[in-house]
Amino acid sequence: MQKKRMLADLSALEDIYQGMGNIALNYGKHFKETYRRATAEYDLTLLVPKEYFGQFGNEVRYLSSSNWLRCHCRYFFPKFDIWRNLHHTSRFKPYDKSTIYIYTIHDFNCLMLEYEGTQKKVDQSYRRMMRHLTKANIIVTISNFVASQLEQFFDVRGKRVEMIYNGVEKIVDNPASKPCGSNDIKSPFFLSISACRPSKNFHILLDMMKLMPDKNLYLVGNDNNEYGRMLRQRIDDEAITNVHLTGKVSEAEKVWFYANCEAFLFPSSFEGFGLPVIEAMQFGKPVFSSSQTSLAEIGGSCAYFWDTLEPTAMKQLIDEKLARFYDNPQYAAEEKRYADTFSYKRHFDAYDRLYSTILNK
Repeated sequence: MQKKRMLADLSALEDIYQGMGNIALNYGKHFKETYRRATAEYDLTLLVPKEYFGQFGNEVRYLSSSNWLRCHCRYFFPKFDIWRNLHHTSRFKPYDKSTIYIYTIHDFNCLMLEYEGTQKKVDQSYRRMMRHLTKANIIVTISNFVASQLEQFFDVRGKRVEMIYNGVEKIVDNPASKPCGSNDIKSPFFLSISACRPSKNFHILLDMMKLMPDKNLYLVGNDNNEYGRMLRQRIDDEAITNVHLTGKVSEAEKVWFYANCEAFLFPSSFEGFGLPVIEAMQFGKPVFSSSQTSLAEIGGSCAYFWDTLEPTAMKQLIDEKLARFYDNPQYAAEEKRYADTFSYKRHFDAYDRLYSTILNK
């Protein structure tokens, strides 16, 4: 009996320094380590940029996402029985009506006017997402929060909806490297790691840090944008000497920051998951987070949540909880155990069970 053919869309590898690119890279590594064509239930093809051909072993087949005709013309796509989409923003989707389409939604930020900035962008995103949802046979959300939002934005009655948490790569044992100029890093320091955009609320952290002159804060992430320039201007104009923007750092430098920070701060307003929260917990660091969107769900009982993003109240929570956290080693141990529940193994096992329900019909 001929095996069913499955395509996994890893086209996000075109930028591995973005969150989805990193997820696609971990998928490729997983398939290289575990997929064996002779024993697998399905014949696997990876849709990847051409430069990744062969990078994930010879057991899988490859299809180029760099091909212009393939991007724009349905007739240049071979037929697959199952199409595994990794992210709702992918420009690729199956063309054959008989293909079982597994569509993954990470968040609905693109439908938020506060996030996108213009109604035109919101409307475009809505139409694009609707086209994918119309084709989808199975919709996967990465948190219960995203699943609840799905019901608010779209009528998906009759569609199968599953929730599978993102896998979080275990980075605690990865090589660490002190950042360039690390002799100038001031300790103790708080840390926040994220793309630099208004929804991350770094500007509120500036106000909070004014109230904590004995502490330092390092904001790690690409700040080469209007919001980053605004933060730098405020730091200069208001002489906020204890907040430091690092810009992009390497993976090894990111590990060093996690390992050496005193606490991790994450006041974001829009998160479908909140991966940095779990990364920080891998290192046994106290996490202070917004309770908005998915963060209360993902942080669970191990994070400390700000009820309000008001600087004085935020400082008060840190003052109340920080010393208590370090006085009881059990807190860090509980965090690490909790972070392990978001392993990629559990993530891939959940998807294997999903594939089996399709393949064994």
